[in-house]
Amino acid sequence: MQQNSLLPLEEVIINSHLLPSSPPTARNLLNHLTARHLLNRRTPGYGAPSPQPYGSPAPPQQYGASPQPGGYYPSPQQPAGYGQPPPPQQYSGPSPQPYASPIPPQYGAPSPGYPQPPPGAYGQPSPQYPPYAQQYPPTPPSLGYGPPQIIQYSGAADANALRAAMKGFGTDEKLLVRVLADKDPLQVATIRDAYSQLHGRNLEADIKSEVSGWFEFGLLSIVRGPLQTDVFMLHEAMSGPGTKEKVLNDVLLGRSNADLNAIKGAYQLTYRKRLEDDVRGDLSMQTERHFMIVLGAQRAEDSAPVVKAEVDRDVNELYNATEGKIGTDEMKVCSILSTRNDNQIRAIAAEYQKKYARNLEHVIRKEFSGHMEDALLFQLRHGLDRYMHQAQLLEDAMAGAGTEDTLLVSRVVRSHWDRNNMANVRAAYEQRYRTNLAKRIRGETSGHYERLLLACIGENV
Repeated sequence: MQQNSLLPLEEVIINSHLLPSSPPTARNLLNHLTARHLLNRRTPGYGAPSPQPYGSPAPPQQYGASPQPGGYYPSPQQPAGYGQPPPPQQYSGPSPQPYASPIPPQYGAPSPGYPQPPPGAYGQPSPQYPPYAQQYPPTPPSLGYGPPQIIQYSGAADANALRAAMKGFGTDEKLLVRVLADKDPLQVATIRDAYSQLHGRNLEADIKSEVSGWFEFGLLSIVRGPLQTDVFMLHEAMSGPGTKEKVLNDVLLGRSNADLNAIKGAYQLTYRKRLEDDVRGDLSMQTERHFMIVLGAQRAEDSAPVVKAEVDRDVNELYNATEGKIGTDEMKVCSILSTRNDNQIRAIAAEYQKKYARNLEHVIRKEFSGHMEDALLFQLRHGLDRYMHQAQLLEDAMAGAGTEDTLLVSRVVRSHWDRNNMANVRAAYEQRYRTNLAKRIRGETSGHYERLLLACIGENV
């Protein structure tokens, strides 16, 4: 091609950044100006997302949404003040619709008798779209997992009462229980600070020196607050020989991104090690990869909608990863259950049963084993019905010969931080096991240990 011949327009546009160094002929200059003119005529906002982006929220009462107020359990996103009685039509009293009974036909509602776990986005988000966790307003951290807050409560009277209970000869264990068992995380933090300021002492250290056994373990779980207790439990689970997988499940699975990030930050601040590194060192192979997805904190936010096309895709992916092939694509299943929110998993489970006439719990039990099976079932059940799932976890800690006290204490304390949540857990327990949770705990514990757990679940002791 001769130097002054007319270049194709496409080549001029592509190579326009080279033109300044080309000979300044009139024809080349004309080509350059033409290309600039055409580029400037491009539609404003070219490349911006469409007005209705993929995965945008559905209209109200969307597919897979939680039951509306007045249903058989309250919406998990509905805030409830600690210590306030549950709103009407909740577990604290008999409901006109039995707990876990079928919900009126609604896309994404759980099938009759089907358990209920959590959802999220995909383990590896589609390259075309950002993950759900980055598209929608974030779920706020649970109480005790966010920044410190100043509340209208001095904590001085309770701090003085605790010191009086432990000062001098003997310990007033009943007073310790009365002061600590009904406080929310912010109140506990205030008491802890007031105790240090007023008496120049460390509340946790004083409790360790005054009481022992599972009573001590329970009191310390309260005094540390939910975040530091999670961090402590994780470290203990991975210290020494073996790994307490159930503790890892309890602390890490089904958590919001905000809570997971708070746990990771507090763990590194406390132990000068990354939580991901310690988990990776204690787990192996596919289970390790599963928990790395979880710790990536890319779960769909609670505000992310349930999209019918996405649910259908996930159902097909789950089938193709399990029953639809020889062998199992473990990571595909782990990715879906680790990165979908509760509403999305509820919809996926209902659609899977509708399409294949089998529930996901049956599929998981058939295709998986060991810790991975336990972890996936934990995520599934939590998303389908978090109250019933907590009730099952409490019973599991007490069932069989002997009591798994570490799990019983930590699970009771974790559920008790939100009084409304605990009321629902108690009702779910009674619905499933046809016995009162307080009576069940009395049969497994004794003394001050029993009194503390009963106070945590709301009994007058």
